[in-house]
Amino acid sequence: MLLLFGLLGVMMYFMSRRQRRAQEQQVALQNSLTIGDRVMTTSGLYGTVIDTSDDSTIGIEIAPGVETEWLRAAVREKVGPVVEDDEDVVEDAEGEDVDLVEDETLVDEDVKDDTKADTKQK
Repeated sequence: MLLLFGLLGVMMYFMSRRQRRAQEQQVALQNSLTIGDRVMTTSGLYGTVIDTSDDSTIGIEIAPGVETEWLRAAVREKVGPVVEDDEDVVEDAEGEDVDLVEDETLVDEDVKDDTKADTKQK
């Protein structure tokens, strides 16, 4: 019986130690936030830190010109910067990049040939 309580106590010690370590890492992350950091909140919202002057809150820009104020504790993690592409590129079946153009539909040559053959048969 004493052995059972001893094992239970050791198990609880290691579980609380792991939780404490995770909590310390989260606090360190929240205290290390600087302007320009890209973050994700606990609710899954992505944004860029724009104000860190207050100890308990930070300002996050979630869209161009849309600034919100959040508790530091609501920041879950830092994420990498957003890479924006100016061009819409689609990879076709052969692995070649094809630029998309508005009002133009890309049609595979085989489909065109099949369509012509079907119309000639009728």
